[in-house]
Amino acid sequence: MNEAAAAGEEALARGAGGAMLYDASCLHHPDTAVFDPSHWQAQGALETTRGGRGTVAFVRASRDQRWVLRHYRRGGLMAHLSDDLYVWTGADRTRAFREWRLLRQLRAWGLPVPAPVAARYQRAGLCYRADLLTAELPVRRTLTEALQQAPLPIQAWHAIGRCVGSLHARGVQHADLNAHNLLVGAGNDIYVLDFDRGQIRARGAWERAVLARLRRSLLKVTRGLPADRFTGVHWQAVLAGAGAG
Repeated sequence: MNEAAAAGEEALARGAGGAMLYDASCLHHPDTAVFDPSHWQAQGALETTRGGRGTVAFVRASRDQRWVLRHYRRGGLMAHLSDDLYVWTGADRTRAFREWRLLRQLRAWGLPVPAPVAARYQRAGLCYRADLLTAELPVRRTLTEALQQAPLPIQAWHAIGRCVGSLHARGVQHADLNAHNLLVGAGNDIYVLDFDRGQIRARGAWERAVLARLRRSLLKVTRGLPADRFTGVHWQAVLAGAGAG
């Protein structure tokens, strides 16, 4: 499969107060209703929600298509002012459009990330709100959930490192790589979620910072769990897999 086919066909639909970027090969009729959980619920296609304030919804788009809908929400102190408004600086700089296009490129490179389906922004004065629709990956179990259930084999830790290393080899910087944004499959297949604020840049010291952030997350999510859930040996396997050992 060539890169253009792997990445999907980019199309743009404009509407009152906003616009929608979408993959015309899988969404043939652009309709902003696809960003509304109540639309899917009315069709009996809303499967479940996940995340704080129900920010992520899993929907059944068709018999063989399952999508994940995410509404962009702020964290930290800014969330006290507005939990989902961002300052408008242009359509191409919206969180949703930037992440959609980044995912499209990563899929073209064959990286283990979700395929982007559609993204939209809605203007609200000097601000905007945004949503992203992606194809669901083959597994939903996060690394956090996996570690809560049982220890992972050393091969899985190597696989995590190789996955991170494959991103870094392409200069892909994940802005918040943590145990909640990594999915673990039954065969130690690893996938990466949430590329909001991610970017492609020259390789450098930021790679160590990304790994350090992941390690802090692992220490946090395994606090209070049995000691065999995350050890120094496991971390060395991650570093070795990433080529950073």
